[in-house]
Amino acid sequence: HVQLVESGGGSVQTGGSLTLSCAASGESFYLQRMGWFRQAPGKDREGVASIGQGSTTPYADSVKGRFTISRPNNGTTLYLQMNNLRPEDPATYYCAADTGLFATILASAYDSWGQGTPVAVSS
Repeated sequence: HVQLVESGGGSVQTGGSLTLSCAASGESFYLQRMGWFRQAPGKDREGVASIGQGSTTPYADSVKGRFTISRPNNGTTLYLQMNNLRPEDPATYYCAADTGLFATILASAYDSWGQGTPVAVSS
């Protein structure tokens, strides 16, 4: 069983930055891929970015060039650096993990999820 705990959410002004963290514990040794997803009220959950054991690091088109996912030393902590936050970015951001090898931003590929951390952007 894997536990994922997100932190780092908050409120920033348009153009500001936040760094989200996700700490994995439990049977985290087997986690090969991890990802960030977000869900705004009334909208479907959206894949933001993912990192796995291959060279591909997929991002949603809406965040390319602004967000960066990282997992230092392939460890148990996942980060999402969010720069130039826009009014369309507010949502609850979720961390997800799975034993699959390759990165994907398809939510159905993941079987472990955190509780989420909220991000708000004010103008």
